[in-house]
Amino acid sequence: MEQISKRLMNWASILEEKTREQAVMTSTMPFIHPHLALMPDAHLGKGATVGSVIPTLGAIIPAAVGVDIGCGMMAVRTTHHGDDLPTDRGSLHAAISRAVPLSAGKYNETLYADSTQERIAALEAMDGHEQAQAIAPNWRLQLGSLGSGNHFIEVSLDETDNVWLFLHSGSRGVGNKLAMKHIKVAQTQCEKRFISLPDKDLAYLVEGEPEFWSYMEALRWAQRFAYLNREEMMHRVIDCFEAWAGPIERVEEINCHHNYTAREKHFGKDVWLSRKGAIDAAEGVRGLIPGSMGAKSYVVTGKGNRLALSSSPHGAGRNHSRSAAKRLFTRADLDDRMQGIEWGHSDAFLDEHPNAYKDIDVVMKDAEDLVSIDHTLRQIVNVKGD
Repeated sequence: MEQISKRLMNWASILEEKTREQAVMTSTMPFIHPHLALMPDAHLGKGATVGSVIPTLGAIIPAAVGVDIGCGMMAVRTTHHGDDLPTDRGSLHAAISRAVPLSAGKYNETLYADSTQERIAALEAMDGHEQAQAIAPNWRLQLGSLGSGNHFIEVSLDETDNVWLFLHSGSRGVGNKLAMKHIKVAQTQCEKRFISLPDKDLAYLVEGEPEFWSYMEALRWAQRFAYLNREEMMHRVIDCFEAWAGPIERVEEINCHHNYTAREKHFGKDVWLSRKGAIDAAEGVRGLIPGSMGAKSYVVTGKGNRLALSSSPHGAGRNHSRSAAKRLFTRADLDDRMQGIEWGHSDAFLDEHPNAYKDIDVVMKDAEDLVSIDHTLRQIVNVKGD
């Protein structure tokens, strides 16, 4: 761990100068308590650094939560073993691709099952539903869809060849629209007060004011949407897997956010703790840290590191921008790196090349005092949207 300043603790051994500068800037906001914690996967983000943990008193920065509210991972360990699986993994990849809408702008045309309607009804009953309905009337059709970028659905094997189903996604278009709406509200509020900000995306809302509670309502709704979105997708993935390899038993199940805000107590005070690209790593809490496409992923248990605000990294973290990755890497190299994995075989995934991300082994080494590793996973099927 490196103490960059009294208000910034850093666990990233790979850290670009611009990312460091951005984190320092965020840590100077007057309501940070006691300090900002920078995770091993930290990289440049919108307003605040991705891979940062930001505790605030009496205020919240919507852009420091992120625009994919509630984004996170879900994994299920099954009783299946690698040796028992059919050899035709392409048919499973195709089935999952049909059952789950992939890519930005792709939604469901019909409800998948009765349980889908039950999840929708739970969201309709929550405060915040009215905001979601007003800004994205088709949100119901978004439930159970993946999205694009680094979102994925994977079938993996652990160190004993047990099969895991693993996926990564968030609150889709509805969450993005809610986030953007409230980021603009925060910017307007700061402009009205003639507040000078080091970055306009560090605009904040003041606790107790209507705009603050409106955002919290939308935030909580979108976080729940993201959680249920992962449950809905996992339901479909399990159906596809069982049709391919036979019935499964859920031995273990983990569903965790990594873009969210929670009320937590740190260093003697109740704070709004925003984890932007970080997971809850309180003592004994289970979590998921995926590597990049083609790399290892990890099932972990938190150690409750006090200085790290009981948090840990959420993945490998980008090392190159998407545009840079497309210039730097070739399809032939990506094909080579993905040998033994059933995947989409498309140039559209060049920006997800493993070398576009930090080395997950380095990230996990940096996180040694944050989490313990329970399982190490390797992919055999990778489904992504372009």
